Amino acid sequence: MIGYTTVGTDDLETSAAFYDPLLALLGATRCMQAEDFIAWGTDPQSPMFSIHLPADGASASVGNGVMIALRASDVEQVQAMHNKALQLGAKEEGLPGARGDSGFYAGYFRDLDGNKLNVHCMSS
Repeated sequence: MIGYTTVGTDDLETSAAFYDPLLALLGATRCMQAEDFIAWGTDPQSPMFSIHLPADGASASVGNGVMIALRASDVEQVQAMHNKALQLGAKEEGLPGARGDSGFYAGYFRDLDGNKLNVHCMSS
């Protein structure tokens, strides 16, 4: 159902330097790129994640209540992604751990532009 998600940035190069190594942990590479955006994915036919300079020329802003959730394969990948994000300068927003008793395991962070993301899996 989802084709791609987008977060805004004011500095495409710095944001890409954050997302290149982070999304590589999920097996994602740059699939599309133009002067004003970069998109990563694992397959051009699967959902992608992208960063964009705002089309209206104004500064990028963070949506209140907006969060992008990245699916990991297992708990170890959630922990690796969360650790890598912090290592790359992300702000910690919730340490990796089980949430409730449904098997949902997630870690939360904000990227260099303040966008909130989570990386999660369903653990047994």
